[in-house]
Amino acid sequence: MPSRGESVPFAFIADADRFRSNVTPPPRAHRSVTEKAGSALFGLTVVAGLVGSLVLGVPALDPDRQSQHHGPTAAESR
Repeated sequence: MPSRGESVPFAFIADADRFRSNVTPPPRAHRSVTEKAGSALFGLTVVAGLVGSLVLGVPALDPDRQSQHHGPTAAESR
């Protein structure tokens, strides 16, 4: 495979760490109270869903409860 003529094809990447801009970015917009409350409510909803799934799921994974059958299975009902 023939080699290319340029030694470093992307020389501008090497200069990227030395580049400093004199343009300041615009200031960050402050979030309003309703936006903060909405994100807090969303976070609480996600946490409540995870806790609820644990509350309902952990008893179903208990091996002592799985050995106790509350009704006949399909193999026992024949």
